[in-house]
Amino acid sequence: MNFLPSSLRAWCCTRYKAKAILRIAVIFAFLVLPPRTAFSKTMSVPPNIVFILADDLGWADVGCNGSKFYETPQIDRLAKDGMRFTDAYAACPVCSPTRASILTGKWPARLHLTDWIAGEGDSPNHKLLVPKWTQQLVLSEVTVARALQSAGYRTASIGKWHLGGPRFFPEHHGFDLNVGGSNAGHPASYFWPYEGNRNSLTALKPGGHEGEYLSDRLTDEAEKFIEQNKDRPFFLYLPHYAVHVPLQGKPEVVAKYKAKQPSNGQGNAVYAAMIESVDDSVGRIVRKLKDLGLAERTIVVFTSDNGGLWPQSTSNAPLRAGKGFLYEGGIREPLIVKWPATIKPATTCSVPISSVDYFPTLLELCGVKLPGKVDGQSIAPLLKQSGTISREAIYWHYPHYWGGNRVRPAGAVRAGDWKLIEYYEEMRVELYNLKNDLSEAHDMALENAKKADELRNMLHAWRKDVDAQMPTPNPNYTPGKTKSSETTQFTS
Repeated sequence: MNFLPSSLRAWCCTRYKAKAILRIAVIFAFLVLPPRTAFSKTMSVPPNIVFILADDLGWADVGCNGSKFYETPQIDRLAKDGMRFTDAYAACPVCSPTRASILTGKWPARLHLTDWIAGEGDSPNHKLLVPKWTQQLVLSEVTVARALQSAGYRTASIGKWHLGGPRFFPEHHGFDLNVGGSNAGHPASYFWPYEGNRNSLTALKPGGHEGEYLSDRLTDEAEKFIEQNKDRPFFLYLPHYAVHVPLQGKPEVVAKYKAKQPSNGQGNAVYAAMIESVDDSVGRIVRKLKDLGLAERTIVVFTSDNGGLWPQSTSNAPLRAGKGFLYEGGIREPLIVKWPATIKPATTCSVPISSVDYFPTLLELCGVKLPGKVDGQSIAPLLKQSGTISREAIYWHYPHYWGGNRVRPAGAVRAGDWKLIEYYEEMRVELYNLKNDLSEAHDMALENAKKADELRNMLHAWRKDVDAQMPTPNPNYTPGKTKSSETTQFTS
């Protein structure tokens, strides 16, 4: 009764009995309290969500996907306790577009946000000019955070944002809390005070200490958020900066990996140490949920935004190439989902899914209505093993150059076991059967021209449907020495 005005409380006490007072209190609460306190009628206790996003972590960089060099016991344990997806994809081979797809459930091509912000731009060495694309996640887009916030969730983004300047930071996209999120694509340093010539994470300087490592600090902040909101539904978005360059690991962990024998092209001790720190973070978050009695009703998602940086940091073998490329090494990601109340442990799913699917999936699992049309599909039936999903294909559109001329503008489509890549400079295509050729070593475009034409027509129709922006001929094109890819690898 204390929330009632004193005059109304006194009036009630003198004129009505307890039952009448309670009735008035209930009516007052419905009229005055903000709508975000009302939860969906379909679920009495909505689940919490912890979405952990690694940066530049390759599909083959975790033990449960076959790595023998990197040590990821916590991620592997998560897979044993949940469902591991073998064919999960990022919607783009670089970071910002994939992040936008996760948050909105829409193809980057539809958002016109198709490159890492701010991209490489045009060059006389490029045959094509990149389109005038959108370099922020516009405020008119409803994010998964805003949808959950409106349903009563407390929301936090702790870590890398990279979706536009201050006007487009997490706090303007439905997040109650933003820790460490800016338009920086990577930190100046992984060690406190996280400062350098550019991309300094100045907001994280207060409260830090000498020797503090960024992945640990973000995990500290995440644990605080969980503790503070243990008694109400929450959505924790934890996008680590690791394992993006600059490659910097804890010295004692680096030393451990320097003593190990490389395996299958993986042998970078510093990169391995960075992976271990992310793995430690996963373990700490899972333990915190267990200690607070929240594990059974918390959905934990672990994935990455694009493939591993190849060959500078890692090998994505048996997948071809890596970050920036539309080959499997650039877009296939580790994905694990754990929810003890619903997902059977130690299960594996080989149905292809995309990062656009997380938005509708999380809302359905939380009993929250979709705020509008999205491109993704809910994979709830796969998680519950109650059915499958029906989808014609998964698409990609990357009308940009990356690493100078190392990666050229292209699009791709996967339909069933078949995958086609179309290069926009000459509209040349490559065709692969992923079931028989996971490494994409045998181009079948000529020997199976009918299938190539079928997929190319599908890709063209999709681009038209989503209003994809295409590159145009460069009137000042001058063949010559390509730009160094050094800058791209450190900023994208």
